[in-house]
Amino acid sequence: MKREILNKNKNVISKVFTLIFFLFLFILILRLGYLCLTTEVDGINLKEFSNKRNTKQETLYALRGNIYDINGDVLAQTINSYTIIAYLDPSRSEGFSTPQHVVDKNLTAEKLSTVLDMDKEKILKILNKDAYQVEFGTKGKGLTELQKEAIENLGLYGIDFITTHKRYYPNNSFLSYVVGYTTTDSDGNMKGEMGIEKQYNDSMTGINGFVRYQKDLNGYKFPNSNEIRKEKVDGNDVYLTIDSNVQMSLETIVNKAKEESKAQWIVAAVLDAKTGKILGSATLPSFNPNIKNITNYLNPLVSYTYEPGSVMKTYSFMAAFENNPNFDPYNTTCLTGPYKIGEDTVSDWNKTGWGEISYQKGYTLSSNTCVANLIKNYLSRKKLMDYYKKLGFGSLTNIDLPNEYAGKLNFKYDVEVVNAGFGQGITTTPIQQLKALTAIANDGILLNPYIVEKTINSSTKEVTYKAQVKEGQKVASSATIEKIKNLMYLVVNSESSETTGSAYKMEGYDLIGKTGTAQIANPNTGKYYEGKYDYITSFAGMYPKDDPKVILYVAMQRSYNSKVLPETVKTIVKDTAKYLGIFEEAPELNKEVTKYKVENYKNKTVENVKQILEQNGVSCIVFGNGNKVIDQYPSKNTTISTKDNVFIFTNDDVTLMPDLTNYSYKLADIILTKLKINHKIDLNGYVNYQSVAPGTKVTEETSVILN
Repeated sequence: MKREILNKNKNVISKVFTLIFFLFLFILILRLGYLCLTTEVDGINLKEFSNKRNTKQETLYALRGNIYDINGDVLAQTINSYTIIAYLDPSRSEGFSTPQHVVDKNLTAEKLSTVLDMDKEKILKILNKDAYQVEFGTKGKGLTELQKEAIENLGLYGIDFITTHKRYYPNNSFLSYVVGYTTTDSDGNMKGEMGIEKQYNDSMTGINGFVRYQKDLNGYKFPNSNEIRKEKVDGNDVYLTIDSNVQMSLETIVNKAKEESKAQWIVAAVLDAKTGKILGSATLPSFNPNIKNITNYLNPLVSYTYEPGSVMKTYSFMAAFENNPNFDPYNTTCLTGPYKIGEDTVSDWNKTGWGEISYQKGYTLSSNTCVANLIKNYLSRKKLMDYYKKLGFGSLTNIDLPNEYAGKLNFKYDVEVVNAGFGQGITTTPIQQLKALTAIANDGILLNPYIVEKTINSSTKEVTYKAQVKEGQKVASSATIEKIKNLMYLVVNSESSETTGSAYKMEGYDLIGKTGTAQIANPNTGKYYEGKYDYITSFAGMYPKDDPKVILYVAMQRSYNSKVLPETVKTIVKDTAKYLGIFEEAPELNKEVTKYKVENYKNKTVENVKQILEQNGVSCIVFGNGNKVIDQYPSKNTTISTKDNVFIFTNDDVTLMPDLTNYSYKLADIILTKLKINHKIDLNGYVNYQSVAPGTKVTEETSVILN
C-alpha cells in the first residue's frame, strides 16, 4: 500500500515538472515571437542597436572657406593636419597582395626617426606594443603636408595617416582684429570668434557630409563592402577690400610708432575716398590668431569708443556753414580766452587764448572758446545734435565686422553742448570718423565704409555676394565743402607755425586735415585724468585736397612722444601715395624708368620668375635656396617702376639671416616678417647694424635687433 502511494506521488511530481517545463518552453516561444515581431525592447530600438554594433559613420567635414585680400592673397585658410599611425596586427594584411601592417619594426623605427624628430629606440618601443594599431604621441600629431609626403616617400609598410583640419593664418598677427580667429570643438567643427571669421561664420562654414559602412570587430571597414555617402559642401571664400601692400606698410609704420611713443594703443586706418573701401587697418597691441595670445577682444576700429577731441570742430564748423550760408569765417571774429558758462569755465589749450581772432584762425589754432562762440552765435543744441547725427555719429555704420559700438551723443546743458562742439563729453569710434570724412571727400555725400568686397562659392567659383558703393544722403552743400576743405588745408599748410597741424606739412603733398587732443575720462570717478600724457591724440585727414583719393585716421592713447603722430601720418601718406600712384616721384637722371605690373609668382619655379622679371627689366632679390616661390613682395597687381625690386621667398627648409644693411626700416621689417624671423627694429631711416650676422641659421628662438 505504501509503495502504491509512493509511486503515485512520484507520478504527480513528474507531471508537475513536465508541466512546468512545457510552461517555460511556451513562455520562451512567446518571448521569441515577441522579439521577432517588435522593433523595441526595454526602450531600445533593436534595429538601431544592431546597426550601431556593425555600422560605422564617419563625418566628412566641410572645408571652411578662405579669407583673401583684394588681390587674392590668402589671409586665412584651412589646411590639412596629419596624425601618423602604424598597423601592427598581421590580420590587417589578410586579402591583400602587399603587407598592410608593419613587417620590419627595426627598419621602420630607423627610417621614421629621420622625419618625426624621435629617437629610434622610442619609436621601436611603441612598435613593439601588443596592439592592433598605435600612434606616436605629440611628435606624431599635427604633421604638415611636407612631413606626410616625406614619410610616404620612405616606402614603409603598415603606415597610415588620420587627416584632420586646422585654421591657419600665414601672416600671423597681420590684420588680426579684422580677420579674427576660430575655435574647434571636440567634433572637429570650427567656429569664428572674432572679426570676419565671426561675421561670416555661417557663410564660410559649409555643410558636413558623411560616409557609412559595415565594420569588423576592430572597427575597420570590411574590404569591398558597400558604403552610403553624402558629399560635403565646402564654405564660401571671402574677399576683403584690404590691400596687403597698404596693410603691410601700415603695420610696419604703426609698429615703429608704438616703439617710439610707448602709447597704450594705436589705431590707424586708410580708406578709399571714392568708394568707402577700407584699404588698411592696423591696431596695436595686436595678437597672433595661430596661437591666440589675445589680451583685448575688441577691435579698436569699430569697438573703441572715446572722446574724439578737436577733430569734431570740423563738423561743428560744417554745421554752422550749413545753417548760416553767409557765414564768412575769414572776416568774422570771435573773442578767445576763458569763456564762462554759468558756474563753468571753458578754456583754450594754451589757457589764455589769443584775444580777438577770426573764426578761420580759431579753427586752425584749434580754439575751444572759438567753438563756444560759434555755437552761441550760429548754432544751438538741437542744430548741433541733428548735424552730428546726420553725419552718422551716435549710430552704427553697419560695416561687415562684429561688435560695432555706436558711441554716445548725450549733451543737454549749455556747457555740455559747448564741450561736444570740440569733442569732449561725447564718444565716437574710428570707423565713424572715417565715415564722416567721406562727406568732405565727395562734395557733401556720405559713403558707407565697407571691408568685404565679395564672397565666392569655393567649389563653383560663382560670386555669391558683391559689394556696392553705398551712398548716403547729401549732408552738406558744395559751398560748405569748399569752405571746410580750405580750412583743413590751412591747418596743415599754413605759413604760420602756430597752427596745430604745422608738423604735418609735406612739401609736394596736398594733405589736408584736423588734429585732435582729448582728455581721458576716469571710468570710476567720471573726472578727467590730469597727468602730462593722459590724452588721446589724433589726426583726421585726406589727400589730395581738390579731389581726395585717400582718407586716413590715426589715433593713439597716452603717447610719450608728441613728434610720433605727425611722423606716422606723413609716412602713411608717402607710402600709400606712392603705391596708389597719386603723386609721381621724379625719375632718376640718365635712367629709363617704366611701369611694371607685378604678377602672381607663387608656386612657380624660381628660375621661371627670374626670367619673367628680367625680360621686363625688373630686379629680383631671392631669399632661400628653394626651387619654388612660396611668397613675394609686392603682391600681385601692384604697379611698380623698373627701378624697384621684387622680393621672392622660396621653399627652403633652412632659414638664413639676410644682409639687411642699407635697407629702409620698413622694407627690413617686411622681409623679416615674411621670413618669420622674430625681430625688433630700433631705428629711423636705414639699417646699419643687425644683431645676427648675415648667413647665420635662424630658428624659432632667434631674435634679431636692427638699429
